[in-house]
Amino acid sequence: MSYRIEQIVECETYLGESPVWDVETGIFWWVDGTGRRKGKDNIFRLEPRSGKVDARAIPDHDIGALAIRKDGGLVLALNDGFYFYDFERDNLALITPIEEEQPRTRLNDGKVDRRGRFIAGGMDDLEELAICGIWRLDPDLSTHQIGGGIICTNGPSWSPDDKTFYITDTFQDVMWAYDYDIETGALSNQRDFASTKGQEGVCDGSTVDSEGCVWTAELRTGELVRRTPDGEEERRIGMPVRNITSVMFGGADLDELYVTSMARIDHPGAGAHDAFVTEDHPQFGAGSLFKLTGLGIRGVPEPRFGG
Repeated sequence: MSYRIEQIVECETYLGESPVWDVETGIFWWVDGTGRRKGKDNIFRLEPRSGKVDARAIPDHDIGALAIRKDGGLVLALNDGFYFYDFERDNLALITPIEEEQPRTRLNDGKVDRRGRFIAGGMDDLEELAICGIWRLDPDLSTHQIGGGIICTNGPSWSPDDKTFYITDTFQDVMWAYDYDIETGALSNQRDFASTKGQEGVCDGSTVDSEGCVWTAELRTGELVRRTPDGEEERRIGMPVRNITSVMFGGADLDELYVTSMARIDHPGAGAHDAFVTEDHPQFGAGSLFKLTGLGIRGVPEPRFGG
């Protein structure tokens, strides 16, 4: 099958993450997770028809993930808690702080389930200790810890039938699957889904396609990996840069695959693990947004947060 890879936005994000295609508006969003540490904009909005990109800076916060609210606006998982954000008015409002007793942790990757709950997990900013939780923000704005023991959360996603929840701990070299109760938002029966122990690449962000296969962006190898629902590797696609960070289906027919990447070369956990190659400067094209077409595979719509 013939497919095409395009660099569609040359943006040099320090840590590109959290790609979201909003099916209601046809707008694509993503963030620069720790870009504010370098004085960069950290929330981006792309109108694919025109190619116009708007950006905003939240200078005092790292951004783990974003989601669209049901009536417009954004909900964000920031370093210290959940927030609402009005992109047009540049207005940020705290919903609730998270893990206040852990000053070295921050919320990282997150997504919304098909009942409108926003689930995000934490990461140790020094990339060393399994001290972080998985948190659920319900539409009534109550928060619940539903998991823990994580160094760095990435790739939360659900099977199309809502029965399985996937999540990665990048620095424990494992992607887990859980049974998911869509009625309550509870996790159970944690088990290994995929492992990168002893391999060159490590898993970062993920999404699930309409056939129930899990697509994951691999750091270091720069490869997209598609795994079947039983965890078997089905294909690998090499990307133009080594450190790709997350992946999301978009387009009018959800048959385009968007891929974020990072230009970051200084990694605080370099002494604790060898997940990153030592570099003097970013690889050419690192931090850009890419798009794949012609795969012949469709995604599933990303829900909006219900609150």
